[in-house]
Parts: sequence; C-alpha cells; structure tokens
Amino acid sequence: MRNWITLTEAARQLGVQAQTVYAYVSRGNIAVMSDPHDPRKSLYRAEDVAVLCRKKQVGRKREALAAGTIFGAEPCIYSGITTFAKGRAYYRGRDSIRLADTATLEDVAAILWNARTSVSFETGDVPLQGNERGRQCAFTSLAALAACGHSTLGRTDSALHVEAGRLVAFVAQAFGARCDANAQRVHERLALGWGQDRDGAELIRRAMVLVADHEITSSAFAARITASTGASLPGCLLTGLATLSGPLHGDASGRVRAVFDDVRRLGAEYVVAHHLQSAIPIPGFGHHLYPDGDPRAGALLEMLNPPQELMSFVTRVVELTGLKPNIDVALAALAAQLELPRDASFALFATARSVGLLAHCIEQLQVGKVIRPRGRYTGPALEDASPALPAEGGEKTLDPATLDKNRLFKAVEP
Repeated sequence: MRNWITLTEAARQLGVQAQTVYAYVSRGNIAVMSDPHDPRKSLYRAEDVAVLCRKKQVGRKREALAAGTIFGAEPCIYSGITTFAKGRAYYRGRDSIRLADTATLEDVAAILWNARTSVSFETGDVPLQGNERGRQCAFTSLAALAACGHSTLGRTDSALHVEAGRLVAFVAQAFGARCDANAQRVHERLALGWGQDRDGAELIRRAMVLVADHEITSSAFAARITASTGASLPGCLLTGLATLSGPLHGDASGRVRAVFDDVRRLGAEYVVAHHLQSAIPIPGFGHHLYPDGDPRAGALLEMLNPPQELMSFVTRVVELTGLKPNIDVALAALAAQLELPRDASFALFATARSVGLLAHCIEQLQVGKVIRPRGRYTGPALEDASPALPAEGGEKTLDPATLDKNRLFKAVEP
C-alpha cells in the first residue's frame, strides 16, 4: 500500500465524488500534499482514506465504535504530541527524522513536554535498588519511587517537568549511565557507562531521538490511564515501561537479537531459509504504520557499519520477503556494532521512550477525567437474585426493574 494516492483513487475507494473528498480534506479527515511530479495536482493520504472506508463498512453503532477505538481502527484520544504524515513521525509538528540529525534527547523532551525553558535530566540523590545495573534495577527502583511518590494533581507543569527530568536520568542511571564533567547529556552518560567513545555516543544520541515517542502506543495509553487517576509520575512511568517491555512492543529488539545470535552461529543463509521454509515470521521486518519502510530504521542504519554477516542477513531477508527492516533491527544492529551490554537495545528504547511516556502523562492531566472504558459482558447468564419478601408491615418491595438498576449502579466502579 502506497502512502499517498491520487484524487481519482481516493474517490473510487470511498465511492464518492471529488467534491466529497475535498470536504473530507477541509474537515481534517484526509491529509493532502502537493504531487512532487505535478505541482498542479494533489495527493491524498492513503491511510486516512482507508480509515474512512472502514468507518463506512462498520457503521457507527456504539459497540462497533468502542471496539474499534480500543484495538486501533481509528484514533480515540486527542493529542498534540506526535502524529504521522508523509511516512514519518512528527513531534509537535517537528520532523523527528530531521531532528535526529542534531537534537539531543533533552531537546526533544523540551518539545514533547511543551516546556517554556530548556530541559535537563538531573540525576538527583535517590538511591537505586540492587547492585547490578539493568532492567531489574530500573523497574524495582521505579517501583520504590512509585510507592512513596506524590500525586500529580494540583501541581504546575513546570514542577512536573523538573520531576520528569529526574525520572529520565534515574532510568538511564539504572541501565548503567554514568555522569562526570564531560558527560552532561544523557546519551553521553550512557556512552560513558558502556565504554563508548564520541562516535558511539553520537549513534546513541541519534537512536534515542528517533524512538522518543510514537503517538498513542499501548505503553502511552497505559501511562495515560494511570495519569488520569492522579497517580505519581514514577507510578505512571512504571506502568508505561512495564507495557513497553512486552516482546510485541518495546522489547521486540530482543527477539531480533536472538535471531542475530543464530546468524552468527549458523550463517545468514541458513537462518533465512529456516524461517521461510518453516513459515516462521522473521522478527524486525515490516511495520503496519510504514508500508514503504520504517524511516527511523533507515535514518539509523545508514549511519551504522555492523558486522558483515548481520547486514548480509538483513539484505537477504529484504530480497526474499520484500519487507524492510524496522527500528528493532536498527537498534539490535547498533548494539552489535558497539558491542553494548546484552539488554542495551531495550535500555536505549526505554530511556528514550520515557520522555514520550511522561509527555503523554502530563498532557492527560490537562483533560481532568479518569479514563474508564465500559465492558460488554459476554459471560454466563446471571443467577436469579430476587430478594426475599419483607415481613408483614415492613418496607415496600421494589419492582424487578428498579432492583436491576440498583444492582447495576452498585456494580460499576466510578
């Protein structure tokens, strides 16, 4: 599927006249751009057209709409943080791929948090949990902070920005970042902790900017739910990072790393053939948001020079499947080239994405409502719960309809 289509194609897919397509554009339902081959014509975002087509097919029934919003058929949360256009992510209107050329994670935090002043990640004096740095240290340390953290309610954005900066530094430190006079920025601290030179630090910086946020991911949604309850920032971040740690989300690079291990032992040709002959999907290739290729991966891989057998493997997969590598392959390749600690890909992802998760938490607080979806019950029939008749002269018996309504209100959480 191409990212951009012509007016004729958009109208045909939607089954409408050109004027209706123009109306969708004016309402903001379909993004439009000039045709690079003919400035007199316009192109229309294919994904937006596909979303409108699905709406027409499904209809606007309440239950269908609710299921769609939960499982990603259409956007269900308004946000001014990140969006997708022209095949890439934009941070509050800024091209994330272009930002990665020069920006630091601190710069991106100032953008995503909508901060009025520059952002710094102060380390603070809160002790980490455990002696060994890594994922367990990060999660247990955040859990300790969450247990005694302050509610986010009634606090200014500037105060939350200060605490958020300390949390990002805290997560980086848990993954091995070290600070000295020559390592003030978080990518420099991680590079120092992982024994990298200036070139390695530059690659780490670029990678972190590229993955700082990705719109309403499952981890961002989880963090926003927690934030909507007024929980502490450490608690919100812990919720988001716990969701991020799933192998189908932020820890997908761990699956790629395992495949890279096989490539080193068995060779690229064998590993590719084994997966394809066994109909086993090769992790790290293809992305549903980027049918023409993940631009984050392209922006990082073009700066890398990982071991030749790994690049041969990537090239062979692309040739045989037509699927391009996504950011998980790029992060795993970065870790392999720099010989970083085994969990470094996730460490980079988690530290950088902490900035985006905290941005979503702070934005959600401005809504002032608890996120509370309703369930549609599909279990067994309810048992009869008719009340016993009152004694003679006692209180009046309520009719069954009133009883059902009372039970409903008692059962539903606020």
